[in-house]
Amino acid sequence: MPVFQNILQAIGNTPLVRLNKVAGPDDAAVYAKCEFLNPGGAIKDRMALYILDKAEQEGRIRRGGTIVENTSGNTGMGVALWAAVKGYRCVFTMPDKMSTEKINALKAFGAEVVVTPTNVPAEDPRSYYETAKRIHRETPGSFMLNQYHNPDNIEAHYRLTGPEIEKDCRTAGFNLDFFVAGLGTGGTMSGAGKYLKEKFRGMRNIGVDPEGSVYLDYFKTGKLIQPHVYKVEGIGEDMLCKAMDFSVLDDVRRVDDKQSFVMARRLAREEGLFGGGSSGSAAHAAVDLAKEIGAGKNIVVVLPDSGSRYITKFYSDEWMKDNGFLDPTDRLGTVADLLGGKRPPVYTVKPTDHAKHAVDLMKRHGISQLPVVEPGNKPIAMLHEVDLLQALIDGRHKLEEPISAVMKPLAGVVTLRTPVSRLKELFATDHVAIVKDGDLLAAIVTKIDLIDWLGTRVSVR
Repeated sequence: MPVFQNILQAIGNTPLVRLNKVAGPDDAAVYAKCEFLNPGGAIKDRMALYILDKAEQEGRIRRGGTIVENTSGNTGMGVALWAAVKGYRCVFTMPDKMSTEKINALKAFGAEVVVTPTNVPAEDPRSYYETAKRIHRETPGSFMLNQYHNPDNIEAHYRLTGPEIEKDCRTAGFNLDFFVAGLGTGGTMSGAGKYLKEKFRGMRNIGVDPEGSVYLDYFKTGKLIQPHVYKVEGIGEDMLCKAMDFSVLDDVRRVDDKQSFVMARRLAREEGLFGGGSSGSAAHAAVDLAKEIGAGKNIVVVLPDSGSRYITKFYSDEWMKDNGFLDPTDRLGTVADLLGGKRPPVYTVKPTDHAKHAVDLMKRHGISQLPVVEPGNKPIAMLHEVDLLQALIDGRHKLEEPISAVMKPLAGVVTLRTPVSRLKELFATDHVAIVKDGDLLAAIVTKIDLIDWLGTRVSVR
């Protein structure tokens, strides 16, 4: 082993490790790039080192100054590590969904941490993006990495991470067919993914996006969806980042919180790889891909950060149970299992349709509710027979008037991956469950559908 002059020289040269248990012998070979073994515990060490060294060399930051950044924790650790060695002050802003371990670790390096609300738009003055900008403006001579929009983020991974992965593959003697990485700021995929495509002919880049983030929908449709909060940390975004170059992507795959956490726990227990939730996200997508393409191909997946920051979260059985990720009734399967290969027709109305049209549909098909959709089959509300009837009796509505005045907000929305066990609680708030596939209406599940399916399972047993 070399002797380093300081800990910053130990950043990089992380091992590439084959997954032997979570991926089977008939699957493509999956190799994990163990970025959680960087000194700061994450791949962000590379980006922080590159950007801050460059800024110092160019005189944009001077000894004794203050570094400001918004972070989910991992970039903060890389920056704090660099600042401790070089002698800088740090101020970080973090969303309140981040683990206590991350906050305390940053403070251990002497950093100041400002915690902000998670569930606010990126442009809201209270968000961790805008709060960091404000602190930067109010702190004379400070430097802000601006990791979400800084082209140096991409350049760091193009010059450091990509070449290292190429060297790993060449040394091991295999050709790289797929590169899989989670999409956060976008720097890893945009930089390393671009470099690897230049070096391995026909290689494909697969981005991984958590359910609730905007990237997958934007990649496929060019449109931004309304983001929603998810629990996995350090991956996904509620806005577009300039450090995300969509042109390097060949596909984007979506994962949910449960898939991320279950796979992260499997990596620790079956492979001895102690990664964070975003490592689980990327590995879940990589293992699914490996099963699809089969033996003879090679996949490299990035495990971005350490599990040490999530001991009180998804590595805790109690936390998993409290958040519905270890419900024993989940063995019943998912909504997709309930639906099987059958997708009965779903009758819908538009907000501008007259009530008479809705009544005719209900009578003709023997149904008591209709999803209200926008163009493109996107559900936005629900029309219930009982609400329409009451409005007609009260004289508040006429059959010739549009249904927009009597439709109700959507309740009981699920996805194809929602556990069947959750339907019971959802039926308490609505007569049916609206099943969405992305933003689109996929199906409707009623109480009788659930009863019939459970009855079939019991009879089969």
